[in-house]
Amino acid sequence: MKVVILCGGKGTRMSELTNEVPKPLAKVGDKPLLWHIMKRYNQYGFDEFILLLGYKGEMIKEYFMNYNWKNHSFTLDTSSGSIQLLQEPENWKITFLDTGLETMTGGRIKIAEKHLGTETFMLTYADGLADINLLNLLNFHKNTGAIATVTGVNRISQFGTLTVKNGLAESFHEKTQSEGIINGGFFVLEPKVFDYVSDSPLCVFEEESLKNLALDRELAVYLHEGFWMAADTYKNVLELNEMWKQGKNLWAK
Repeated sequence: MKVVILCGGKGTRMSELTNEVPKPLAKVGDKPLLWHIMKRYNQYGFDEFILLLGYKGEMIKEYFMNYNWKNHSFTLDTSSGSIQLLQEPENWKITFLDTGLETMTGGRIKIAEKHLGTETFMLTYADGLADINLLNLLNFHKNTGAIATVTGVNRISQFGTLTVKNGLAESFHEKTQSEGIINGGFFVLEPKVFDYVSDSPLCVFEEESLKNLALDRELAVYLHEGFWMAADTYKNVLELNEMWKQGKNLWAK
């Protein structure tokens, strides 16, 4: 099963970092946010990724093109230029899609449609860390029969708020300031989701697609009560790094 990750935003709320690197490459410990998210999926057997690139996308490409020799011990044969890694590398297959600098989330996802075929797929953002059990999420989704499942997190936040009844979303409101179940990312989606995503680069998945899925009773909500945190600001990144230093990196357990 493929995992699609939204990596194209400008990260304007953490400009202290994103003036230099794209938000997915902001470091927590000695690895980027994006690496931590991919590692979580990999722990549950998901190893095929589609990265939807935009702002400074070439830096994300460069990170993974240089990943093996920078992150593993190796033997170099200078006569041939061949490199033999001395540690087992991650067995990841990564597709890098350039989706435009100004394209909105729905527009980026639509570009991935032809690479996904007719199979169920995962989707998340490149800045949310959680100790979510991804197999439980997938099983929940299959049992609901809904086109889409979103992970819901109960908290006060600036993120989209869901009204949930019997495991299904009754409404979706993006970026309210009220207390409630918010959009925590970590979606499971059926190919029919693309019926709800327009071809326009201005299509916002959270505004257009999720609202209409909720209206049609096709948006299930998997409630996650464990650790979840979005690196939405520079302060959030500092907090995550402090957790890492103290061994409280629950998303990596």
